[in-house]
Amino acid sequence: MSAPRTVLRPAITEDAETVARLVAALLTELSGTDHLPAPDLARDVLSEPGIHAMLALQEGQAVGVMLLNECAAIYAGGRFGEITELYVLPALRSQGIAACLLAQAKAIARARGWHRLEVGAPAQPDWGRTLAFYQAQGFQEIGPRLRLLI
Repeated sequence: MSAPRTVLRPAITEDAETVARLVAALLTELSGTDHLPAPDLARDVLSEPGIHAMLALQEGQAVGVMLLNECAAIYAGGRFGEITELYVLPALRSQGIAACLLAQAKAIARARGWHRLEVGAPAQPDWGRTLAFYQAQGFQEIGPRLRLLI
């Protein structure tokens, strides 16, 4: 039997609970502690201009999510896209779902006239497989990212 077909569609505010659940799973996997982003927060983010969110569905069930933000910086030559969340259910990884989501990000970038996409990879070397995936998709490592919580 063949694998179920993956369908991509934009995530809209009505998908806030689904998006929050998938992002919670991502954060839990990365940190090892439970995270429960509020659906209201997901709804707010999904309604922001400049946010492009996609759901990957199989047989009508969400199996992956990607949030892509429009950013601007002089070093980037103006506007560009930043992938802030990308997650596929663990049991369905290595089946091309994340690659489909990234292909959609590239299509959005071309349509918006962006010449650059960025993504933050989780801490290395623990997440080497994730880094290798992005590199296989054409991303180049440009160094660590830092944050300051305010």
